[in-house]
Amino acid sequence: MASTTANSTMESISNTVADAASYVSNKATELTAGASKEGNKEIAKGNTNASLGDRASAGMNAIGDKFDETSAKSKAEADKTSAKN
Repeated sequence: MASTTANSTMESISNTVADAASYVSNKATELTAGASKEGNKEIAKGNTNASLGDRASAGMNAIGDKFDETSAKSKAEADKTSAKN
């Protein structure tokens, strides 16, 4: 959390850089989870030759991917806001 708790300019800069790096990491996680979710959705819908068990598993994985995607997006937005302050 960048400048709001910094005691010096160097600490503020360091915190801002850390927040920016965390933003990039969370954004990458968001995009990766989103791509995985879409792939699992296609399998779950039956758009492949997957078995019924694989389709059910893919559906559950898509739910988990959506949770990961949403969580990473929220964290990225918090880091982005913190880096600006």
